[in-house]
Amino acid sequence: MLESANVAFSDEATPQSHRQMEKFAYENNKLHKRLCRQVGQAIGDFNMIENGDRVMVCLSGGKDSYALLDILLTLRQRAPISFDIVAVNLDQKQPNFPAHVLPEYLERLGVPFHIETQDTYSIVKRLIPEGKTTCSLCSRLRRGILYRVADELGATKIALGHHRDDIMETFFLNMFFGAKLKGMPPKLQSDDGKHIVIRPLAYVKEADTARYAEVKNFPIIPCDLCGSQENLQRKQIKGMLREWEKKFPGRVDNIFSSLSTVVPSHLMDKQLFGFEGLAATGAAIQDGDIAFDEEPCSTGTAGSGVIRLQPE
Repeated sequence: MLESANVAFSDEATPQSHRQMEKFAYENNKLHKRLCRQVGQAIGDFNMIENGDRVMVCLSGGKDSYALLDILLTLRQRAPISFDIVAVNLDQKQPNFPAHVLPEYLERLGVPFHIETQDTYSIVKRLIPEGKTTCSLCSRLRRGILYRVADELGATKIALGHHRDDIMETFFLNMFFGAKLKGMPPKLQSDDGKHIVIRPLAYVKEADTARYAEVKNFPIIPCDLCGSQENLQRKQIKGMLREWEKKFPGRVDNIFSSLSTVVPSHLMDKQLFGFEGLAATGAAIQDGDIAFDEEPCSTGTAGSGVIRLQPE
């Protein structure tokens, strides 16, 4: 149960305030259960954590990585398998970075941790012109360092705090700006081939990690390097998805579901499907040509965000 759910009711509290506090505690506890269920489901669906694993949780000081660590600690207590957790923070020497915050927080939790200090901030500022996006270079530098640290700590899995919104935003970024149908997988092999990277928050909405961070009062550390860049392409995508969710409830959920329901024969990638050797077999197939069928476009409702092919 969440700490904030353990509310002490004073004798002076009114019945209405009692009900409000009870409702607040109930909602917070429900949020905690939902996060545990979604993270547990993602771990199970993609076999992210196995018996004997040493999971390196990358802790940035943001709401998502705090939530990831907190939920993994909860699930470790309940899991039928045994695995270790070590928290790792990369101190990139950003200006005004409060270096004491994370060590103090992790010591209170009793979680083993490692602080890696590397001045990537100066490298990024030197190589990237003022006003240009720093994310790409910063990510590459950070990734290489974390792989090395994982080796040194004997970590078998590297856990990142990317959530469902990150996954969808990356999908559209790759589509709009990279001309690729490519997302952010819940589990993948690292660039160097030596590590398995996992994203246990893959099923979790960003709104839930934001609320959870408020409830738990995590000591959030802002990123001065990229947090001040207002015109990032990712923010444009985030705004687009937010607008869709507002105007067409359910559309964003459908998009996320589609990422795990792919029909290669109905796309155009010759590497994924053998179009050149395709020949009629005389037997019906489940994913045959439905180009002239009305569904799914003609059967949706306006609220679902589905566009009708036929005029009203």
